[in-house]
Amino acid sequence: MGQRETSGHRGCHGGPAQNPRSPPEDHKLFCLQVIAASVCHTDSEQLYESHDGMKPRPFPMVLGHEAAGVVESVGPGVTKFRPGDKVIPLFLPQCDECEHCQSPKTNQCRRNWGNTQTGVLADGTSRISFKGQQIFQFLGVSAFSQYTVVPETSLTKIRSDAPLHKVFLLGCGVSTGYGAVINAAAVDANSVCAVFGLGAVGLAAVMGCQAAGARRIIAVDINPAKFEKAREFGATDCVNPRDHREPIQEVVVKMTGSGVDFAVECVGSPVVMTSALESTRDAWGVCVIAGWTETEAMSVKVEKLLMGRTLTGTYFGGWKSVRDVPRLVDDYMDGRLKLDEFITQSLPLDRINQAFDTLRSGESIRTVIRMWPDDGGSTNESD
Repeated sequence: MGQRETSGHRGCHGGPAQNPRSPPEDHKLFCLQVIAASVCHTDSEQLYESHDGMKPRPFPMVLGHEAAGVVESVGPGVTKFRPGDKVIPLFLPQCDECEHCQSPKTNQCRRNWGNTQTGVLADGTSRISFKGQQIFQFLGVSAFSQYTVVPETSLTKIRSDAPLHKVFLLGCGVSTGYGAVINAAAVDANSVCAVFGLGAVGLAAVMGCQAAGARRIIAVDINPAKFEKAREFGATDCVNPRDHREPIQEVVVKMTGSGVDFAVECVGSPVVMTSALESTRDAWGVCVIAGWTETEAMSVKVEKLLMGRTLTGTYFGGWKSVRDVPRLVDDYMDGRLKLDEFITQSLPLDRINQAFDTLRSGESIRTVIRMWPDDGGSTNESD
């Protein structure tokens, strides 16, 4: 059986090892009924490119980490959640106890970090199995399953009127791109920005630049089909590197006269990262790396930093996950944040492979994976 099949994509109906309608024995674990999910580039890279830019993780594994659902059952003594609560699972936990959680400087909780990165929960096991074989949980979530079990530090409760088939986007891509601009870059009003890569993360970064009051937003991508959507999110200029002989950083510098104030890289390519940095102006230019790669190295001319540029990265947009995701849901519900515009198609779970294909081809931004048949599931969720 190939990697694609053992990872749980063909069919992908794996569920918790215990009865999903029975409370987990551990009071710190919650059984979650997943209602909606989507394929993120991190899922795709783990499936197809784990040899190139991704650390290898154990198979078989159920992927998926961008999702929303309802609490199905809880362990004994739990008061923070109750069955029926609408929630978003979090690949980045927030325990509020570790040194990182206590610091306002970072959102990178380290509670159980090592375990979740290797496909298991805090006790070193997964709660998903098939015919007695342990199936590993991707990033401690495994959202491509109708039921999954997550720890309390990896779950946040959201308002009861939030449409799960929309707000699931805040579990990864949109929060990452938007936060890269709002938190990591701290874009100023009236500034000039460039966003490299126009997937969900990049479009969210464009949206963030507009929300921050940038006067010029240059969107860069090799797929011109994405330019109309970028303008919808606030881009003022759209540039295809393939239309120019010069390196794209030189094109951007010429367009702006001296380079951009802020650049956000949303591809995960070391080459593009270098281009983004070199597109910023000296003295105060800021480049934020939001695109994900785990093993590759980027090339940096030290002079670019010596002349006053700042190069930094961000993970999940700098948001404290448990605290901030509900606030982002509120922003969407109050009309201050776009989500509907990211969704390009909706597919049932048994067609999830199509979602991988359209993401990799650039035909879709985000596909809603409906985890239950239209007349199935145990929720009355409606949009």
